[in-house]
Amino acid sequence: MSESEHHEVVVIGAGVAGIYQIKRLIDLGLDAVLLEADDDLGGTWYRNRYPGARFDSESYTYGYSFSQELLDEWHWKERFSPQPENMRYLNYVADKFDLRRHMRFNARVVAMAWDEEERRWHLTLEGGERLSARFVISCIGVLSVPTPPRYAGIEDFEGEAFHTYWWPKEPVPLEGRRVGVIGTGATGIQVIAEIADKVGELYVFQRRPNWSTPLNNAPISEEEMAEIRARYDEIFANCAQSPGGFEHVPDRRGFWNLTHEERVAFWDELYRRPGFAILQANFIEIFSDEAANRELSEYIAGRIRERVDDPEIAEKLIPKDHGFGTQRLPLETNYFEAYNRDNVHLVDLSESPIERITRTGIQTSAEHYDLDVIVFATGFNAITGAFDHIDIRGRDGRELAEKWRDGPSTWRGLLTHGFPNLLMVAGPQSVSGSTNYPRAIENGVNWVTGLIAHASDHGLTRIEAQPEAEQAWVEEVIRAHERILLRRSKGWFTGYNSNVEGHEAGKVRYQAYFGPAPKYVATLEAQAAEGYPELVLE
Repeated sequence: MSESEHHEVVVIGAGVAGIYQIKRLIDLGLDAVLLEADDDLGGTWYRNRYPGARFDSESYTYGYSFSQELLDEWHWKERFSPQPENMRYLNYVADKFDLRRHMRFNARVVAMAWDEEERRWHLTLEGGERLSARFVISCIGVLSVPTPPRYAGIEDFEGEAFHTYWWPKEPVPLEGRRVGVIGTGATGIQVIAEIADKVGELYVFQRRPNWSTPLNNAPISEEEMAEIRARYDEIFANCAQSPGGFEHVPDRRGFWNLTHEERVAFWDELYRRPGFAILQANFIEIFSDEAANRELSEYIAGRIRERVDDPEIAEKLIPKDHGFGTQRLPLETNYFEAYNRDNVHLVDLSESPIERITRTGIQTSAEHYDLDVIVFATGFNAITGAFDHIDIRGRDGRELAEKWRDGPSTWRGLLTHGFPNLLMVAGPQSVSGSTNYPRAIENGVNWVTGLIAHASDHGLTRIEAQPEAEQAWVEEVIRAHERILLRRSKGWFTGYNSNVEGHEAGKVRYQAYFGPAPKYVATLEAQAAEGYPELVLE
């Protein structure tokens, strides 16, 4: 098949990152197109339309910062904006800057091959169409490949069943129905809390409990929004200086410099504050000092016991295999109170595992549960999963999947040796998976755009990471990982999901950088200022 078109740059993915990336390229006057597999833009916020889906970053720190006009116009209605509003926002941005005409929907990239002689990528879309590009920028997301469980009999169930990522566009009737939710991660916790008072009976099939703390959401009035607009410069400056990309900054008084009573009083205050304050504004020792983390974990466990009426249920909801903040922390609204309802039932799969899905429900080793709807809140093939779904072949035909078989190897999450002219926004081993996502992707997009502009200005047709520089970065990622207690976790931060073939609990995949975001950004800025000394530019 002949190629129907060629572009200087192809962007893959029309989520939060891709929307900003195509805007930056168009502003430079480059010949660029964005390819999106779905039939509309939005990425995460297009697909995850399940009940309860919303930001857990403060809305005003999640939105784009690149346009003062946009900041002045948009009114966030809630401190943590829900999915429908998030889609309205992203569509508003795309329409305001006339970006849709540079996007192609239903254009799923299934294969990419690098041509060393022509110095370009040849891309194949689902359906067979082919096109080429000098540079490809992936904006394919860190949580965009859902993983349904691998239980026998899933295809036998005669009711409605779907992963939360594939929640139907049409409303799903829940009133009076028997609903089973498998999984109590960040998504499961949102769904369970939202539907508990709407369904007939709710059965929560918990594989492993997660720590979770209150979201503390609230409406944003006109007056408060005006105050937020007036301090946007301060807000984004604070985010840029904080390790996690939020306005919350660590408390550096020293964990052991305060008495236990003083620490508890401080935690009481953080527990009442919105969002990730209890994690991001806490003592830095909780991430590396086992005794400090144990004390905080017991404090949060006490909070759970206060909120759940049945002591036996409360204990089942308290994690015993990891400390607080050592895995992705879900935020919740009345999640624990849901278990005080007569129609909500916790099924502990560590005691009675699921044996199979049947025509009428779920069979565990202890009993059968008759269900009308099954919701799989079973997570994602995180960070590298979306790359695995594209057959990417670099120099000498080497497969990216083969290079990353035991875990990714990248240069600062932006390039990977052997795959020239492939740039990654929110790529593996960047800070995008470990910090406030939009703040990280804006930095990534800005840096990648600067590199593309540099290439355009200097007639560069080939960019590749030096292998030694890439290995040095991988070693830095490992060092940062090993310094914190997260190194023992079984969460997606370390690439573990039992529903993904080959992802074993004891096998760490160093997928994200857990050093401070400001340090990461400073290294990128230094590389650009020095003329990209760790890249091969031809």
